[in-house]
Amino acid sequence: MSVSTAAIDQTICTPLPVLGRDVTVPLVTGGEVTYAALDYAASAPALQRVWDDVAAYAPYYGSVHRGAGYLSQLSTDLFENARRTVTEFLDCRADDQLVFTRSTTDSLNLLAAALPADCQVFVFETEHHASLLPWQDARVTYLDAPRTPRQAVATLERALADRAVSIEGGHGPALVCVTGASNVTGELWPVRELAAAAHAHGARIVLDAAQLAPHHPVSIRDLDVDWVAFSGHKLYAPFGSGVLAGRADWLREAAPYLAGGGASRKVTRREDGGVDVEWHDSAARHEAGSPNVIGAYSIASACKALTEAGFDTLVAREQHLIEKVRTGLAEVPEVRILSLFGDDAPRVGVISFVVEGWNSSHFAAALSAEYGIGVRDGLFCAHPLVRTLLGSDPQTQGECGAPEAAPGEKSLNAIRVSFGAGTPDEHVDRFVSAVRELVANGAQWTYRTEEGRCVPAV
Repeated sequence: MSVSTAAIDQTICTPLPVLGRDVTVPLVTGGEVTYAALDYAASAPALQRVWDDVAAYAPYYGSVHRGAGYLSQLSTDLFENARRTVTEFLDCRADDQLVFTRSTTDSLNLLAAALPADCQVFVFETEHHASLLPWQDARVTYLDAPRTPRQAVATLERALADRAVSIEGGHGPALVCVTGASNVTGELWPVRELAAAAHAHGARIVLDAAQLAPHHPVSIRDLDVDWVAFSGHKLYAPFGSGVLAGRADWLREAAPYLAGGGASRKVTRREDGGVDVEWHDSAARHEAGSPNVIGAYSIASACKALTEAGFDTLVAREQHLIEKVRTGLAEVPEVRILSLFGDDAPRVGVISFVVEGWNSSHFAAALSAEYGIGVRDGLFCAHPLVRTLLGSDPQTQGECGAPEAAPGEKSLNAIRVSFGAGTPDEHVDRFVSAVRELVANGAQWTYRTEEGRCVPAV
């Protein structure tokens, strides 16, 4: 696989301090309990380090690239230093650009808007919607879900070899989009091998690292990808910022993603009354408007914290938690863990499953209301993949409002538990114990669907 994991005997570190670790929530059965946040794949809690850094900067907040005043100069330096920090975190090449965006979704839509004319895009159906859907204006080839990493590479090589020849002869530009770690199964994808296949056929590749970057080091050089996209809110930096980093040429040649101040170098009126614009060639070309300096700074702070903690120890501890969850769930016969590549596939702390005889939304609601455990249920913004894994009707509604699954029928959606650097062992232990109790004894409460959410029935 493309991302190595730490040795089993690697020293296990303690959880990184995160906000909310002492928050208590009420139980429908009475009393309160410390909340077990096990939905990191959706949004990870803020690292205490990130929060403290932002709080220390907040009194000095000012406009970026806009003013001569001290606070503006300080904020501009902070913003550009954050860019350098994240560039180092991703091990970017010397001529790469790093653009601050709002999220992974925003980053990939930016790249989609920058595609050269007649570009063909190749994307597996297993992708999160953020990397599955932005390419609607391009020629898109959707690839079936592979069942092994080797099959993924072979499928891509075959598709690239079979692509159409342009009118001028030869192949036009092509882009491959692939995830680093699945937001459904947690499985690691063979990124380095897929990048080699793409480049061998004259294509470029963008890595959706939203689920990979919080768990493993991501090196643009080592993986040999052309771009990387990820989100701050999954990297313990919840201030509405994301990153697109990689090759500058397509970004430099494309029209600005957003037109406005900051993206423009010079604007003049023409004699005919129109306006001529000279756009920046740097990352500023796609950062119009007042930059989200707090969002950028929080990502840089998280990158520093993870680097200083050491990914080897972070990975080792996460593998310890993964084994706890998988071993515990395996002891419950009614539970089926969802997987593409099999039990032995390397993975991050993201595990999806179904429980025989249970509506997944009601099971997740019971975990929350009766045990104070927060997980996710539904199709996880990866509808084709989850439906493939469940074998369910593609026309079936699959979020929280899914119809009741009768005993013995296939679940129409799934449950996802996810964790990371801030998760204590106690939260994982409580989750495994709660699953056992719910399956053995049933829920203590009844649940109903209300405005798309499953809640205790009064």
